[in-house]
This record gives sequence, C-alpha cells and structure tokens, in this order.
Amino acid sequence: MDGRKQKRRRMKSDSDISRPSPMQSHIDACVSFKDKQVAARVTSDAKMDEWFVVKVMNFDEKTKKFEVLDEEAGDDEEGGVQKTYKLSASCIIPFPERNDPSGTQEFPAGRNVLAVYPETTALYKATVISTPRKRKSDEYLLEFDDDEEDGVLPQRTVPFHKVVPLPEWHRQ
Repeated sequence: MDGRKQKRRRMKSDSDISRPSPMQSHIDACVSFKDKQVAARVTSDAKMDEWFVVKVMNFDEKTKKFEVLDEEAGDDEEGGVQKTYKLSASCIIPFPERNDPSGTQEFPAGRNVLAVYPETTALYKATVISTPRKRKSDEYLLEFDDDEEDGVLPQRTVPFHKVVPLPEWHRQ
C-alpha cells in the first residue's frame, strides 16, 4: 500500500515538472511576439491614451518589458526619427494572425473595439457595425468615435487583423 502512494506521488510530481508553469508560458508567448507588429499604448498619460502599430524588437525576461519600434518616422519636430519605447505587457495587444481569420475572436455588432484607422498606424476606439462573417469578407464595418463628417459618423472598413479588444480601462 505504501509503495503505491509513493508511486502515485512520484507520477504526480513528474507530470508537474514536465508542464510549463503559467508564468513560463506567458514569457514564451511574449518572446514569440519578436519581429511582429502589435498594438501598443505608448503614452503613460491617461488623458492622451494613444495606441499605435509598433514592431516588437525584443522582450526582456528580467524586466518583463517589451522594446518596440514605432516604424513611422516622427513628425518634423522630432526630426523624422523612428522612436523606440520600453513597455510593459499591459501596454501591448497582439493582432490576430492575418492568415487565420477562423482562429480569431469575432466582435459582434455594437461592441466597442480598438482598430487601426484606415491609411494610418494609429488605433482608435470604434463601434462594430457589421462583422466579417456577416459581410462575407475579411473586414469589419466600423464607426470610429470622433470621426464626424458633416454631423454624421462615416462607416469605414478595417481588415479583421487590425481590430483588437478594447482594454477594460478604456471602456468607461
């Protein structure tokens, strides 16, 4: 009887060792973002909540920070230089895989999301009007907040892989 308990205990601890910890899985996921574009909150000022498309250059496992590159050259004030930022994981949202629309979360009509505004690298809060499935395409039909033209919010199409969930703190 005693031998069975030890065997069972040994088997349990063997399986615990072979399984990666949730923290290690998270770190592995963060490392896998290298060289990928992600949505990033690059400002710490809550009043200027700016999100941009950036490229992950590195993930520092010690500091748990991402080094990201804003590939768009800065404006004239910044001398047209690309900027790098060190950001925590809470400031990063990975985009869905471009080549796998079936494996991505679909946001229903009426849901608020963050999306890349057409022909820019900036993300803004938007409301889903129609989903890719309903449109039989790979694009969402969205209305961006504060995008009024002649008192009307125009509806704009955005590829599914440039739409991400709206962070909790952004929903108020």
